[in-house]
Amino acid sequence: MDLFQEKPKPFFDLLHPRQAFILGCVTSFLVMGTVGFFLLGAYLVRGSAMGAKGFPVATAGNKDINQPVVVNTAKTGTGDVAAVQPAGKVPPISESDHIFGDPKAPITIIEYSDFQCPYCVNFHPTMEQVMEQYKGKVKWVYRHYPLSFHPQSQPAAEASECASEQGKFWEYAKGLFENQKSLGAEFYSKLAGDIGLNVSTFNTCLESDKYLSHIQQDLEGGSGAGVRGTPGSFLIDKDGNAQAIKGALPFSSIQPLIDEALQ
Repeated sequence: MDLFQEKPKPFFDLLHPRQAFILGCVTSFLVMGTVGFFLLGAYLVRGSAMGAKGFPVATAGNKDINQPVVVNTAKTGTGDVAAVQPAGKVPPISESDHIFGDPKAPITIIEYSDFQCPYCVNFHPTMEQVMEQYKGKVKWVYRHYPLSFHPQSQPAAEASECASEQGKFWEYAKGLFENQKSLGAEFYSKLAGDIGLNVSTFNTCLESDKYLSHIQQDLEGGSGAGVRGTPGSFLIDKDGNAQAIKGALPFSSIQPLIDEALQ
């Protein structure tokens, strides 16, 4: 063996400087991309594991529907923001609540909603279908949850309360949802006239801002129960056990929940 034989030159020494530079850049890019891929994968896996843990599920057996109930969770639906994140107790039904259906019905669905929420528009007919299908078995309670990024949600909620003074909350609420793109001061008065309200009395009520505190109370109560977006609803069975209905679930998803609660 010739000890003085010339050793082979490294690969990069055989390349033109420009070629070596380009190849080096490509190699670095591939290495960084590979490392980044594995780091991202690890992050996603960790995030999925965290999400799988979810929120703590709590159950309670309050026998009186007019007592606060602790929330359990139902299936995820579609809504503005995260519709329900169970956190506390659903406020009891009071005289200021709007109740549709038989007040003595064994099942209660309490909905926190926003008249300017596009998902609530879809959920309203679903709840109407529920009430048609389960007459005498379900009562529907509507509460306000005006989202800050919907400029007409608060005024519309006030308008509905003024309509309630004249006994037409539900009819007015339906009109608001069906004409959501028209929400505004002029439309509120027009709708009042269209459904036969005393418009002068209605306008005086609306200008007074008398229902601001009531709407705020609904909002705070919903937030305390875990509502973070709309529609955020709770199904409460005859024993007072509650579970959250996240978002605008279709009738086909709500029906089995009601059937199970009726058993």
